[in-house]
Amino acid sequence: MTRILSIAAALAGSIMLLSPVGSHAQGPGGYYTATPVAQPTKTSFITSNLMWKWRDTAFTANKTNSRDGIVCQMIVQRAGALSEFTAGGTAFDADALAKCNARAK
Repeated sequence: MTRILSIAAALAGSIMLLSPVGSHAQGPGGYYTATPVAQPTKTSFITSNLMWKWRDTAFTANKTNSRDGIVCQMIVQRAGALSEFTAGGTAFDADALAKCNARAK
């Protein structure tokens, strides 16, 4: 009986770890959304350890451990200037976006 309970507890813990519900907002497109000013020439690329994919009108990526400002700067170096950058559902304000775009290629 104890063995069954410990197996059930381990299974429940594994399910919780793999569950899409986490401590941060992440929609179907991802945690980050980056809308480039110019039409991109590539539909996917990697910045550091983050995979970006083109979806409809913007690039999206999952959450990473890097600060949001650093993530923004990494994508503008690959995709060029952005008209909008969102992290966890919160858009960068004009000043933060301008600081990010200063790193554009």
